[in-house]
Amino acid sequence: MVNQNMEQIEFDTPKVNQKDQIIAYEHYSARQITQMLGQDVSLEMLIIPAGMFQMGSLRHTGNDDERPQHLVTIKSFLMGRYPITQEQWKVVMGSLPPCRFKGDKRPIEQVSWESARKFCQRLSKITGSDYRLPSEAQWEYACRAETGTAFNFGETISTDLANYCGEHVYREGPKGLYRHETTLVDAFPPNAFGLCDMHGNLWEWCADTWHDDYQAAPRDGSTWEGGTSRNRVARGGSWHEPPDNCRSATRIQFNPIEADDFIGFRVAADAP
Repeated sequence: MVNQNMEQIEFDTPKVNQKDQIIAYEHYSARQITQMLGQDVSLEMLIIPAGMFQMGSLRHTGNDDERPQHLVTIKSFLMGRYPITQEQWKVVMGSLPPCRFKGDKRPIEQVSWESARKFCQRLSKITGSDYRLPSEAQWEYACRAETGTAFNFGETISTDLANYCGEHVYREGPKGLYRHETTLVDAFPPNAFGLCDMHGNLWEWCADTWHDDYQAAPRDGSTWEGGTSRNRVARGGSWHEPPDNCRSATRIQFNPIEADDFIGFRVAADAP
């Protein structure tokens, strides 16, 4: 098993109003487990606390596939502090896929759901820990970080807080930058759980099969398999999406063999 250590990290998270004006910075802490992968490359995993949350959107907000809004109970689990980076992929897998935007600290992209699952299997083998893609419920719970607003920073968002297409606005939020590329995984402030890049940069694969709505969805945070679709769920939006597609509740489906420059992933595991 590769060495790992646990530490307490502290950070500040901005809170914004409907016009994306920062009204406060709130101080938080989280427990982080750092897994050394070799070649001075590490994987930072945060302990996400247990809790309950309302998953999805109400009838007057969001999209039809985000309903019905329903209460989900989540056990404590581990979530990657950042999306998997190119240097992490290279250490684990030996070589890189043909990323469009190259850089050690940029997120891995042009990676399919099938390839992301193989990465988790290989990572589990070399570390002795069981890594996997998060369930869709785990992902949204971790993204929201005990908030019920459209974004974990508040009612709207700006390109100072996330990487998306700033030519579009969300409600009373401002226009901003359209960077036309991914950014470093630690370029923006974390949410209240300490997680970075949960809005924008890249869509992130989840373990679940796609379902058209949440009728009969599990209430325990587990992966939802079955159904008639072979597609898989992705969350979070990307560098070329409008902000509405980067909301905490927004969901999308992709073919599991699809690999584009707007799709990446982060890993999850059981809490110690």
